[in-house]
Amino acid sequence: MVNQTSVTEFILLGFSDIQSLQTLHAVVFLALYLTTLMGNFLIIMAVIWVHHLHTPMYFFLAILSSIDACYISTTVPKSMIDSLINNNLISFSGCITQVFLVVTLASAELTLLTIMAYDRYVAICHPLQYMLIMNWTTCIQMATGLWVCSVINGMVHTVNTFSLHFCRSNIIEQYFCDIPQLLKLSCSDTEAIEMFVFVDVLCLGFFCFSLVLVSYGHIFSAVFKIQSVQGRYKAFSTCTPHLTVFSLFICTVMFSYMRPKALSSSTLDLVSAVLYTVLPPLMNPIIYSLRNKEIQVALWKMSMKRLEFHWVT
Repeated sequence: MVNQTSVTEFILLGFSDIQSLQTLHAVVFLALYLTTLMGNFLIIMAVIWVHHLHTPMYFFLAILSSIDACYISTTVPKSMIDSLINNNLISFSGCITQVFLVVTLASAELTLLTIMAYDRYVAICHPLQYMLIMNWTTCIQMATGLWVCSVINGMVHTVNTFSLHFCRSNIIEQYFCDIPQLLKLSCSDTEAIEMFVFVDVLCLGFFCFSLVLVSYGHIFSAVFKIQSVQGRYKAFSTCTPHLTVFSLFICTVMFSYMRPKALSSSTLDLVSAVLYTVLPPLMNPIIYSLRNKEIQVALWKMSMKRLEFHWVT
């Protein structure tokens, strides 16, 4: 048996070994990456610069955009560069870093979306006590807590994965270092770690899903009691983007990590990885921009100020 310390690098197979397809892959990923960064940075800038967005809801939205920008930057840039220079090698330490960041950021996003559901519950069901309950001290404590828990979760999964011995192959059938693919390369007994990954995803997903479900149960009950149609529409308009984003993320993660092995194949593994590492960061700012009028107004004001500045100069 070869000890894992003898492994100095892995080979990421990616999407294709045909040069023309590799170039196409790089171009598509570049377009998706730049669109994602632009969308998330616009939301962050809007929350920072527009004073009336200085509320807990948009504070958490800015954190979500920051997570999404980091999340997609963990995997996509290296994949693009690998396709362009036709070099699919990743160092052992680089693989460790990718695993840690992907797990940490995915955990942070799921936890944050759950906190945002609670924020909407307090805002709609207890509007008079909203700023008392969701004060800035509480918001900062929640943000700190989600990062601490997410980092610990990332460290546990990373240590578990790289405590294994790798002696079969160093070829990863994915475009980044993904835990399920790494477990396939190990010559150690991975049953306990596979079970731990499954239980962790199941428990975290079920816990977050249950809290979101309870929160929206109370929200919908309160909204339907509002007499004004305009009032109901306004309440729903602040909840619909979040509910859509949460559903998108948890469905893609569950599909990637909890589908039966019988449904696993190289192509499906690549597609599912794109679904949960690229699609949510790309779609989140689009969903919030399209469904949230306050974000639309803030972005319009920013554009007008920018245009006025250019006219003056």
